[in-house]
Amino acid sequence: MVNLFNWTLKFKGFDIAFAKAELARIQSIPEDQFLAYVEEKKQAIVAYHKQHNSFYKQLTATQKSDSWNELPVLTKAHLQQSLLERLSTGYTRKNVYVNKTSGSSGHPFVFAKDKISHALSWASFQDRYDWFDLDINTSKQARFYGIPLDFMEYRKERLKDWLGNRYRFPIFDLSDVQLKKIHQKFTTTTFEYLNGYTSSIVLFAKYLRQHHIVLKEVCPSLKACIVTSEMLFKSDKLLMETQFGIPVINEYGASELGLIAFQNTNDEFQVDSELLYVEILDDQNMPVPHGESGRIVITSLYNKAHPFIRYDIGDVGTLSRKSTPKKPILEKLIGRTNDIARLPSGKVVPGLTFYYVTKSVIEEDGNVSEFVIEQTALDTFNVIYTAQRALTVSEEETIKKATYTYLEDGLTVLFEKVEKMDRSKRGKLKQFVSRIS
Repeated sequence: MVNLFNWTLKFKGFDIAFAKAELARIQSIPEDQFLAYVEEKKQAIVAYHKQHNSFYKQLTATQKSDSWNELPVLTKAHLQQSLLERLSTGYTRKNVYVNKTSGSSGHPFVFAKDKISHALSWASFQDRYDWFDLDINTSKQARFYGIPLDFMEYRKERLKDWLGNRYRFPIFDLSDVQLKKIHQKFTTTTFEYLNGYTSSIVLFAKYLRQHHIVLKEVCPSLKACIVTSEMLFKSDKLLMETQFGIPVINEYGASELGLIAFQNTNDEFQVDSELLYVEILDDQNMPVPHGESGRIVITSLYNKAHPFIRYDIGDVGTLSRKSTPKKPILEKLIGRTNDIARLPSGKVVPGLTFYYVTKSVIEEDGNVSEFVIEQTALDTFNVIYTAQRALTVSEEETIKKATYTYLEDGLTVLFEKVEKMDRSKRGKLKQFVSRIS
């Protein structure tokens, strides 16, 4: 299994050895010269796509000046057209990496990365894993992910699991019976890390807490747990670190961009500044000062096959005031821009505001395993949850009062206990859903 994953990348035409050397070169650029490097790469990738990409040339045709802030912000809606119309000259489906986004934002699309850019993305992942003494090639992974149910797609994912030295757990069924089987697998397998959707791994941690089990005691080879794709709350991180006995690492990425941010050994959410340029923009597409929240907009500095320049990924976040050009720190990752609750008063709040309020109350005694919030009308929210027992009238009233305090008076809060959460096809659990337009 030694270096099998890297061998597979090389076999497919992704020169991982070159990518690692190139990444090391970028990382060796001193801090006082790094801003110049970023500016040079920004201008170079824009010039390249304006010259070689008809899609981007048309998109920027009305740009009034060469100012970076005058460049259009690329949205996912822009990209919902044939991939062939978006590829740069000289690139075809046969000489690029092609994949599709999950569609969790409501705007799925097919995208491409040139082979060097894709290899660099994997080099970045491997570099970050090294921070925690993990090797993608040799470290056995316990994978908590969904899997396509289509026969061919299913087999493809299973092959990738084998090549990636990982064992995938079926997270569409997270009943106590299945969680017990997962626990038993850890007693007989030398896993080095867990990796997967936050909500699924949190549910496993709650099962372990319920049975007074610390995972590292039954699986001493464990080194870390990496969670991705969903929000990580401080209380959940503490729970997982307690029940697993290992560090819990937050990862933020996107299939079309690669790794965006990764928690470093100082517990900072460090942005990948080597391959990406991350901006936080206001509603007028202008950068906000560090410490202020806005839309996360990202430029891929190396992808020549397809432009991702000032690309609005659909999330809201904040860069720390401690950020530097070489080491930007993502202080807050608030969630999707379309995950907002509109209230009768006209007030607009992130859906996670409601989630935070409810979460702080609903999990006090550990009865509730999971829950999501659905807004079904301007003044109506439905709390859907799984639990050992139904919430009491008193508990429901406490949640309602917290809702009035943090949002506004006059809201209707309903409660629905279910046996199992309805996850997406990939196994993600969307924490807030608005059913109103």
